[in-house]
Amino acid sequence: MGHDTARIHHVGHIVENMAQAISLYERLGFVMPPPSCPAMSRREGAVPEPFGAANTHADFPCSFLELATWVKEGDTGNLPADTHLVPLEAPADVLPLLVERISETSANVAACLDRFQGVHILMFSSPAIDEAAERLTSAGVRHGGVNTVRRASPEGARVSVETVRYLEIDGERSDARPGTVAEGRVGFVADLDSDVQGARRLDHPNGAVELVETMLCVADPELAAVRRRYETYLGRTARQEGPAYVFDLDGATLKLVPSSGLATALPGERPPALPALVGYTVVVRDLVLTRDLLRRNGLTVRETPTGDMFVPADAALGTAVVFRPAAWSSRGFFIRRPV
Repeated sequence: MGHDTARIHHVGHIVENMAQAISLYERLGFVMPPPSCPAMSRREGAVPEPFGAANTHADFPCSFLELATWVKEGDTGNLPADTHLVPLEAPADVLPLLVERISETSANVAACLDRFQGVHILMFSSPAIDEAAERLTSAGVRHGGVNTVRRASPEGARVSVETVRYLEIDGERSDARPGTVAEGRVGFVADLDSDVQGARRLDHPNGAVELVETMLCVADPELAAVRRRYETYLGRTARQEGPAYVFDLDGATLKLVPSSGLATALPGERPPALPALVGYTVVVRDLVLTRDLLRRNGLTVRETPTGDMFVPADAALGTAVVFRPAAWSSRGFFIRRPV
C-alpha cells in the first residue's frame, strides 16, 4: 500500500512588497508570472478593488514556489502594475462565505508577516487526500477537512478549469489561528494535474527543475516533539542525520534542524524565530551556470558543507534559497542526496 503523502507540493514565501519580491526572484533566475489578487466592490457600482492576499508561482513539473503578500485595504502600492485582478463572482448566498474565507487567509498572511518576512507555508502533495484526512483524524490531528476550489487553467491545458483540493492542519494550542501551526501554514494538496501544470512556464534561466527540500529550524529542546508531530502528519518515520532529522518523501525531503546546528547546515544563517521554515532547495541542471547567473545579478552566494550553493536569507527577503546540482540518467534527472 502506498503512502498518502508523496512529495513537497509547494512552499510559500510571504513578503511585504510583491513588486520587490518578484524582482528578487527574477534576479534569482526564476520565471514569475504577474500576480493574481481577488477584487470586489466596496460599494454598489464601484470599481472592484484588490483585497485579501495576492500571489504568484515559479512552477516546476511536480511542485512550485509561491510568493504571497497581504493586501491592505486602500493600499495597492506593493502590487505590480500588471497584477491580474479576479473579481469575486458568486451567488448572493455564497458570496459572504467566500469573502470570509479570503479574509481569514489574509489575516493568516498578515500574522505571518508579524513574525517575520520569509517562508511560512509548507504543503505536501497527496495522491489520496481523503485517506490522508481520515488518517490524521484517527491520529488526533485537528484539521479543517478537505476543501475544494476551482480556478482558470493556464492557456494550453486540455481543461479550462483546474480543481484544487487541499487540507490545512490546525495547531494544538487553543489560541492558534485556524489552518496554522507554530511554524505557519502546513497541510496537504491533491497531486498537481500533470496536463495543467505542464501548460505553465517551467523553463527557468537558473536551470531549476524541481523543489526538493525544505528546512525547518527548531529549538533544541523541542526537536524530538516536532519530529513526532511530523511523523504523525506524514505517516513516515524520520531518519537521523547528525543532529538533524530527515523525512524522505518521493524525490524530496523535509529536514528538521536544531537551532544549534543551523549555522553548520547553512553557514552564517540564524533563525528569525523558532520554529521557522528557514530555507528551501531546488535542483538545477548546471550549478556553475547558476552560480554565474546569481553573481551577475549581484547576489551573495555561499556554499554548504555538502557542496550545495545558497543565497542567504538577508539577501533573499528572509529565506535561504539553496541550489543543488541534479544528477542525470537516461530517464531524466534524479536528486543527488548530500553526503
